Amino acid sequence: MSNEIHAEVRLPTGDLKEDLPFFSKTLGFRLDTIFPADDPAVAVMSGHGIRIRLERGATEAPGTIRLLCDDPSNIAGGETLLTAPNGTRIEIAEANPRLETPATEHSFVVRRMVDSDPWVIGRAGMHYRDLIPDRLGGSIIASHIRIPDGGPVPDMVHYHTVGFQLIFCYSGWVRLVYEDQGPPFILTAGDCVIQPPEIRHRVLEASDNLEVIEIGVPAEHVTTIDHDMELPTADFNPDRVFSGQTFCHHQVSGAHWLPWRLAGFTARDTGIDKATGGVANVQVAKRSEPAGDQVTSHGTDILFTFVMNGSMTLAGDGREAQDLRSGDAFVIPPDTRTAYTRCSDDLELLEVSLPGRVDTRIHEGFLNLPGDS
Repeated sequence: MSNEIHAEVRLPTGDLKEDLPFFSKTLGFRLDTIFPADDPAVAVMSGHGIRIRLERGATEAPGTIRLLCDDPSNIAGGETLLTAPNGTRIEIAEANPRLETPATEHSFVVRRMVDSDPWVIGRAGMHYRDLIPDRLGGSIIASHIRIPDGGPVPDMVHYHTVGFQLIFCYSGWVRLVYEDQGPPFILTAGDCVIQPPEIRHRVLEASDNLEVIEIGVPAEHVTTIDHDMELPTADFNPDRVFSGQTFCHHQVSGAHWLPWRLAGFTARDTGIDKATGGVANVQVAKRSEPAGDQVTSHGTDILFTFVMNGSMTLAGDGREAQDLRSGDAFVIPPDTRTAYTRCSDDLELLEVSLPGRVDTRIHEGFLNLPGDS
């Protein structure tokens, strides 16, 4: 036995003779039913994926209808804001607007676990902790995400309209699947992936106490559910290009450690600079040998660092020194002199730079710290 269901959005009308031409001729809706014949009080119209019921005497507010189209200039004479005779507000916008990343508003950011910032329940029941509260003017979002209780994750096939997105597994493991990248795989602690713009993917399962670091550019970006695609896809195409980027899965088990940009550290490159065409880079650096308190600055737009293990003191010109440990994060603005001091032997840092290349400058002398005479 079938049970076909249709949904209608009811809108009030004072005069169908005024509203019908507006919704049909101006907006392109189709009249489906109208009654009673001698004095019409109800008209049902459909179009653009919805059904509306114009009803005389309805007590609802007129509401707002958003019409999304490839070219807004081809509807309603190019107007983007209209008001129907019944008072309904009509907004006409692009269905696929171009991704815009706001200009970076640089600030010196330190976010510490000890400050007990609240965890917020987000998508699919995951817990989110904001690592860059001001989001540098909307140019970037960095989240510390955890799933306390392991097992299947109530996720759906989806994609993000982004310029750059990183998933770095901090602890535990998570099982993922991606469009054209083969069967599901396990991302373990120290591994990472980039999710190129609009690649379909799904989180399938997680260990107890999974923690990941997620970076997204820009800070506000749209997540879209794909109800039609099933993963894994039949095709395996690891070199497929998504808006100029390729999928990258870096595994710590096969990493090569090389001297880093700062003295006393080695680092493993994740291959993300190449995969993104220079949009961003991700490196993991660890203490390798004692070194002096080197004073440096950088010339890249965004330089984000998460303390994965150990402890250090971050000193910056004109700022109080900050003692940092595992779970803390910081952002250093360009042209700001800093020094990583009192580094523990087990210090390990996750560094994300946008763009990928970091121009490191070494400075002679010492920092100007508060209280110095």
